[in-house]
Amino acid sequence: MSKTVFNVNPNEKQSQSQNARILAYMQKGGRITSLEALARFNCLRLSARIKDLRDKGYRVCSQMIKLKNGKRVKQYFMEMDHEITLQEIKNH
Repeated sequence: MSKTVFNVNPNEKQSQSQNARILAYMQKGGRITSLEALARFNCLRLSARIKDLRDKGYRVCSQMIKLKNGKRVKQYFMEMDHEITLQEIKNH
């Protein structure tokens, strides 16, 4: 008996590569919108990559921001742990 598989991603390797690059960017304090993800990482589906990261346990935050042209878009980022932030301040 064959098993039916749904939601197969033929671009799995590319998706994982994008996940890694987006994660590294946000871990360094970067904030990203869908348009920025397209320009920086050739990523057309940022919300799917964010879901992948959240499913792996990463705490990705989001907020709506207003662009200079008046449009509102969602921006994703990772908040720094309070202890890490204090340690970084002491080191600088």
